[in-house]
Amino acid sequence: MRRIMFTYFTSNPSSKALCSPMLLSTFSHFSLFHMAANMYVLWSFSSSIVSLLGCEQFIAVYLSAGVISSFVSYVAKMATGRFEPSLGASGAIMTVLAAVCTKMPEAKLAIILLPMFTFTAGSALKAIIAFDTAGLALGWRLFDHAAHLGGALFGMWYVTYGHELIWKNREPLVKAWHELRTKNTGKGGGGRSN
Repeated sequence: MRRIMFTYFTSNPSSKALCSPMLLSTFSHFSLFHMAANMYVLWSFSSSIVSLLGCEQFIAVYLSAGVISSFVSYVAKMATGRFEPSLGASGAIMTVLAAVCTKMPEAKLAIILLPMFTFTAGSALKAIIAFDTAGLALGWRLFDHAAHLGGALFGMWYVTYGHELIWKNREPLVKAWHELRTKNTGKGGGGRSN
């Protein structure tokens, strides 16, 4: 199982499998603590993001965010020549966090172990982006800073522009996809019809 996990559930631009790990790596974690920390942050922001986007759009954005943050990580690894594997949902979770913080910048947040210190969501987002930018620029290996930045920037872009550009205009794309599938089914292309 270790070879399968390393090949398909960690993202690395030097791997034989390039595309599927960009999504599958968001479902694997290094340790129980790594998974618990990511799931706590996701749980903390999930009700806000689902009320903003709805369930279907949230799932689409979250899965897209996993791929996009992995791609940004690939680009950074290629640029720096560091090809260590990455895994975890933090890039996609950064999208959720950034989307909520962008839409609700005045919301009050606190750290779980330090609840007496509160700060605004907008300030938290700025601090996270500054931390990951410094980490990327200085070559820190604590986190996959490129994936975090890619996820955060995607989340900010999506709630500002993407919803209007993509989600509200998805019907023609869905219709074209169904027509393409129907046409390929008629030609024996192996597609399924519903």
